[in-house]
Amino acid sequence: MSITQFLDTPQGRRIAYHKSGQSGPIIVFLGGLKSDMEGTKAVHLEDWAKARGQSFLRFDYSGHGESSGSFEDGCIGDWHEDTVAAVTALTQGPLVVVGSSMGGWQALLLAKAMPERIAGMVTIAAAPDFTEDSYWSGFSDAEKVALETDGYVELPSDYMEPYRITKRMIEDGRKRLVLRDELLLEFPVWFLQGTEDTAVTSKTAIELIEHAQGGDMQLLMVKGKDHRFSDPICLKLITSKVEAVLLASKIT
Repeated sequence: MSITQFLDTPQGRRIAYHKSGQSGPIIVFLGGLKSDMEGTKAVHLEDWAKARGQSFLRFDYSGHGESSGSFEDGCIGDWHEDTVAAVTALTQGPLVVVGSSMGGWQALLLAKAMPERIAGMVTIAAAPDFTEDSYWSGFSDAEKVALETDGYVELPSDYMEPYRITKRMIEDGRKRLVLRDELLLEFPVWFLQGTEDTAVTSKTAIELIEHAQGGDMQLLMVKGKDHRFSDPICLKLITSKVEAVLLASKIT
């Protein structure tokens, strides 16, 4: 097992990461909200990349996993800065980005920030703009008042302790929305989505593929799969679509 390494970012945060392989385009895994780089999908994809001799990077955003900071202090923009810092300092050449849930939003933000680096993308239950379209739009009047007076609200989670959603996260998220203006994805893209996902619904996946512009973009709806998307069938689908993107991009 590889040893965790650390990167100090220009913003003064310390990012934990694992990097492997020396050849080919590097695959970068971007995890979900309150997930870490030891998750099933990240580790499975790393093992697959190692077997191919393919370069691979996984890391923890600040406030996640082994990285510095507290989750409650973070926001979409901070984690975007972490992503840009990690990619800039730790990689060279073309990237194939794999984003899960909130990591799907981060993948889209990365594509907007450095389109010249992205050779392909696979998202898993991508959750673009969720701070506005899911959290804020779903808040009751009482929760919106609490956000102003207390600075946060707590939302239940199906997977762990409640999420503490801060006013800063909501306000920062409004600066990072990707479904309100042009979204160019001029490289091979696969969007993967489970039909039984209650955290990010199929409606979001359809809205994303209808809004984004690009000549090689596909959506795969997988019947009966939920937000975790990490059973053996789903893991095989993820690696097969990463391989398809690599082949389509002609950089294998």
